[in-house]
This record gives sequence, structure tokens and C-alpha cells, in this order.
Amino acid sequence: MIKQIITGILVLPFVFAANASSAQTVTLDYFFNHETRVGKNGRTERYHYTWEDQGNTGFSKWGGLFKRRGAKIDSLASAPTLRNLKGTEIYIIVDPDTKKESVKPNYVEPAHVESISKWVKAGGILVLMANDSANTELSRFNTLAAKFGMHFNNDMQAYVVDDNHFEDGAIVPPNKQVLTTAKKLFMKDACSISLTGIAKPLLKTANWAILAALAKYGKGTVIAVGDPWLYNEYVNGRLPAGFDNDKAADDLAAYLLKIVNR
Repeated sequence: MIKQIITGILVLPFVFAANASSAQTVTLDYFFNHETRVGKNGRTERYHYTWEDQGNTGFSKWGGLFKRRGAKIDSLASAPTLRNLKGTEIYIIVDPDTKKESVKPNYVEPAHVESISKWVKAGGILVLMANDSANTELSRFNTLAAKFGMHFNNDMQAYVVDDNHFEDGAIVPPNKQVLTTAKKLFMKDACSISLTGIAKPLLKTANWAILAALAKYGKGTVIAVGDPWLYNEYVNGRLPAGFDNDKAADDLAAYLLKIVNR
């Protein structure tokens, strides 16, 4: 009996180590999107679409949903390469900077497209979130999207003039392949997406503009969305009753983790 207990104690750390090593890693790009501001302490700080940003502008709530499902969240502040994407199962790029947002933006270059597409082809899961053209860099971002049959258009869909017009950004019904529990979504001032070849639509507006799409590429998958719509401001309960962005954030996290090709 004592021998069995001792054996169990010795094995236990290895069990925990195995579980920890099997956690899927969700990496958020901090290279193409690298906005800064002066914080309350007078120091320059990163913000806007980061895991750490707990204000309306951050992704802290979505990051929490990934962690609740057993994933690890990480960030990549350098240019993506096959080497530094190793160990990442899901890579998310949101709202690449313009010169209005960064003194020296890091644009998507051909070398980045080659590295990312090879990583996806080998089994990576890539999420591309754009914005309306006034608030993101689209031309170079589209060189990456084009590898997967997608193109972010220079337009604005789901225009919402103010908080009294949330219904102008309503999307009903969402795609049940990915969003299994969310029934009504909200997206504001997004760009539409044109598709060719392997890409298929996921979400459309009432006038049939495509706002989200999916493409299988090699062993991997790419999801593109015309807006960073799951940041804190629209998953924290401030939307009117009936909108399910909080459920959509959890649905998308669950779907991305489920399709990881280990």
C-alpha cells in the first residue's frame, strides 16, 4: 500500500506537466498592431486590442474565455516567422496600424506572408480582423488575406451612427457552424470581404455583404472578419438585451480550439 502511494506521488508531477504541455497556445499579434499612449503614471504604454488592456479597447475578456477553456494566451511583438510561430496553435492579427496610429507602422511584407502561409499550411489556425479603411491599413494586409482567397474591401458596412441605433449593426442569424449558441450579433462600421476560390462566407449583413469568411488551407484554417468586434466594449454587457456578442466570443474561442490540428 505504501509503495503504491509513493508511486502515485512520484507520477503526479509528470501528469501535471503533461497536462500543462498539452495546453493550446493562442498568440495575439503585437507587431502589426502596436499602438501606444501615455498612461496615468506618465509612461508610454501599449493599449488597444491587447490581452492586458482591461478597458473598452482591450481583448482581456476574450483572452479570459480562452484561458477558461484551458488554453494559454501569448503575444508576439516581433515579425512573425516560422521559428517564432512554433508552439503557437492559433495566431490572431487585428487592425494593422496606419501612420495615423503609429509613427513607424510595421506593414505586412512578402516575407511575413510567406512565413504565415507556410505555418497555416502545416496546420496553424489564423484569425484576421480588419476594420473600416479609415482605421486600419488594408492594402498590405490584403496581400496576406489574398493567399486564402479573401480581400478586405475599402468600404463601411453596418454603419451605426450612435448608441440609439444598435439595430443598424445587427446580424441575424449568425453562422451555426462556428457560432453555436449566439443568435444575434452586433458589428459596427466594418469592411466587407470579397471571396474567391477556397474561401466561404460565415457572416453576412441584411444586404448580403460578407463580414466574415473561412478558408481551409492545407492542414490549417483561416477566419477573416471585417472588424475587431469581440473587444471588451461589445462583450461586457453594454449592448441592449438580445445581442449575443459575449456568447459569440465564447463560441469562436471554442471553435478555434476545437479545430486545432495536433
